[in-house]
Amino acid sequence: MFALKRALKLNKNEATLMVKQAGFRRVLFNMGLSFRTQRYGKGKFSDSKVINEIKKLLTNHVKKQPAFAGMNQLSSRVEQNALIDLKDVFSRYRLGQSGHPTFATRRSGQSFTVDSSKRKVVLDAGYTIKIPTLGTFRLQKVWDCGLVSQTFTISKEGSHWFVSFCVDAERLPIQQPKKILGVDRGIKSFATVSEAEGSNNQVFEAPKPLKQTKTKLAILQRQASRQARGSNNQRKTYARISRLHAGISCVRKDFLNKLTTYLAKSFKLIKIEDLNVKGMIANHKLVQAISDLGVYEFKRQLTYNCLRYMATRVLVDRWFPSSLTCSNCGQKQDRQLSIITYNCHSGGVSIDRDLNVSINILNREPSAARGIAY
Repeated sequence: MFALKRALKLNKNEATLMVKQAGFRRVLFNMGLSFRTQRYGKGKFSDSKVINEIKKLLTNHVKKQPAFAGMNQLSSRVEQNALIDLKDVFSRYRLGQSGHPTFATRRSGQSFTVDSSKRKVVLDAGYTIKIPTLGTFRLQKVWDCGLVSQTFTISKEGSHWFVSFCVDAERLPIQQPKKILGVDRGIKSFATVSEAEGSNNQVFEAPKPLKQTKTKLAILQRQASRQARGSNNQRKTYARISRLHAGISCVRKDFLNKLTTYLAKSFKLIKIEDLNVKGMIANHKLVQAISDLGVYEFKRQLTYNCLRYMATRVLVDRWFPSSLTCSNCGQKQDRQLSIITYNCHSGGVSIDRDLNVSINILNREPSAARGIAY
């Protein structure tokens, strides 16, 4: 099973419908959250029981009020999935996987989920997609083949609406032409890789979209702070800021997806260092550069791409002194991070710092690594 996400091509009426459905989901989620929070100290109520009480309250009272009469014209599947989301966030909260649920706002994102309650939906190849309870909409790009799915999530990023869903299928296995790869992630260069066979070393430079738009973002944010709160001009300025952030995210994700896909399709075994990203971003001098590169996102995308193409990813222990060890003779020596060349005093070898680290990661045995995953 894997997920697909495609951009929708909507006219004004269709975009308005999406905004209404997203607002419907937001109102229902906030109503349920308020009701669930009020029931905490009043006896033992399970999440399922409270969700059922919320459904009865919405059906028998809220929807019959004139102020909420418009709810009856919107998708009932949005209501069902909003309450399911509420139940899930409380489950994660009790397991310690997230903080206490907070009220949804328009600025925190617009999205909602619908599904076909009876059976799966067949999606024919072409320029359109049929979404349950909503209708048929155009796509920005054509489908290559027919697909089958049941649950659809519609979300807005910047000024564009997207639909995403899961497909119960498996990709055909591929045969990676190369065997083992060592990857060093850095700030000067995003990734330096060393191959086990031959001396084919590559350096991948990442785009830095946040750095490129930093000045424009600062101007718009300052402009928004000076405008009347809640005014049309301020909403327009925030919409421009949102579009800029969406563009930054797309550039970063596109680069990372292409790089991780290439690595997973080309190598059977990929070794990367288990970096302490949380500790790295604690350094205020590095936080912006690390966030702009998407260091954690690289690891996440490499994980599922290795699963997709049946490659193996190995995490090398973060305490392994890869930057202090000579890749030629194995001797260790202290060095400053500002020095970009590794000079070995024992063997007289001079090598690029990142290349030296990638070779050390490549030569690290899997049995000595923290563990093998995917």
